[in-house]
Amino acid sequence: MSSKKCFALAVAIGFAAFLTGCTGSGDSTSVKNAGSGGTGTKVATPVLAVIPKGTSHEFWKSVHAGALAAGTEFGAEIIWKGPTKEDDRDSQISTVQDFVTKKVDGILLAPLDDTALRMPVKEAQDAGIPVLIFDSGLKDIETVSFVATDNERGGEIAGEHLAKLLGGKGRVVMLRYLVGSASTDARERGFLKAMQANPGITVVSENQYAGASVESAQKAGENLLQPLKKADGSLGIDGIFCPNESATFGMLRVLQDNSWAGKVRLVGFDASEKLVQALETGEIDGLVVQNPFNMGYLGVKNMLAHLKKEPVEKRIDTGANLVTKDNMKDPEIAKLIAPPKK
Repeated sequence: MSSKKCFALAVAIGFAAFLTGCTGSGDSTSVKNAGSGGTGTKVATPVLAVIPKGTSHEFWKSVHAGALAAGTEFGAEIIWKGPTKEDDRDSQISTVQDFVTKKVDGILLAPLDDTALRMPVKEAQDAGIPVLIFDSGLKDIETVSFVATDNERGGEIAGEHLAKLLGGKGRVVMLRYLVGSASTDARERGFLKAMQANPGITVVSENQYAGASVESAQKAGENLLQPLKKADGSLGIDGIFCPNESATFGMLRVLQDNSWAGKVRLVGFDASEKLVQALETGEIDGLVVQNPFNMGYLGVKNMLAHLKKEPVEKRIDTGANLVTKDNMKDPEIAKLIAPPKK
């Protein structure tokens, strides 16, 4: 090969190497910036962190399925991570902070505590990561949107149903869920509002908490009901309300263990296979159910819309319905009590 041809070939190889260098290691940063709303020319697959209150309850498995469905439909990578138990605030805080460090494109959070999670959310926003809140509210922080059930209205629905079952008179108790949980606080507030509208009903107890697990709820339920036990072994109350899945199931266990199930009216919140079975047998008289699949789906859909600079509503209501033995076979209700799960 002549010296001129060798020189020309070397120049060509060097130019090709230069082009490769321009689109090599620097490209990942450019793509990441594009996904984060930066100025990169390539469109990356957005990475969204979805952080539930917990991962063990059936409710969260349905939220997870909805988030994944939206991620597949609209083109996003979904990372699902949350505490095992719904009272592990420190774990949820560190999870948010970890995703800030990893620079995900967006965070969807169901806060365990409406106050304790404010600072981690603010840290995420200060780092340029948008946050969308779902299921349970957060105090005094502006976020992309709040995607949730109208929980106060859900509690009212439960209270109205219980009042109707009792004919507007009797003695009832409410077993609360957990201090700092905004969603269940609202349900409890709605239930008490319905009781106030029925002066013939006396709320015997409204200040006991179930805690985060079925086991703690069962223990709290036993402690609540034992002093209300009559000499003949029956209960001196007519109705009970519990504001979430684990509290309802823990209370159901207490009633079953003491042969009280079906003899006192029990209205709960959320659905699981065992709660639905108890509804069918008459051991539970009503369940207010949400749409957890829709909550996860709409959360991801609206976060992606925000990343595309599209307008997003600040409050998105995902709905609540009363399920009874009479309507549980209706096709639309059947979808709600047995939603897809991950």
